[in-house]
Amino acid sequence: MIVVDTTVWIDFLEARNTRYDRTLQALIEEGPSVGLTDLIYGEILQGIRDDEKFSQIRDILQAFPILRVRGLRTFEHAASIYRACRKRGLTIRSTIDCLIAATCIESGAEIYHNDRDFETIAKLHGLKIYRP
Repeated sequence: MIVVDTTVWIDFLEARNTRYDRTLQALIEEGPSVGLTDLIYGEILQGIRDDEKFSQIRDILQAFPILRVRGLRTFEHAASIYRACRKRGLTIRSTIDCLIAATCIESGAEIYHNDRDFETIAKLHGLKIYRP
């Protein structure tokens, strides 16, 4: 499975015609299984101001598999990712990114993103990055 990060979903849902948007469209049409995590789902929805658009996007996102945090084990895994990066002098800007990365690692999923934090995490951990 390829987990698509919030940064890519936003381009896609707003039809920005970026390379991320176009690649996601191709993945959905003919590629492997595309999904998201529960945290990505929440990040996307929290940014929607219009109620009707919220309902439409919620329905679109729910059509894809949604990986879920597996409880405290995933939170501990995310904390270890953050701590390992900090020990090497690398700062991850978002705890959420560590949780998304941990969820992907635990499920064996790749992540498709436009966020430098995932590149940093991938250097030190088993996070697989989808590269079209």
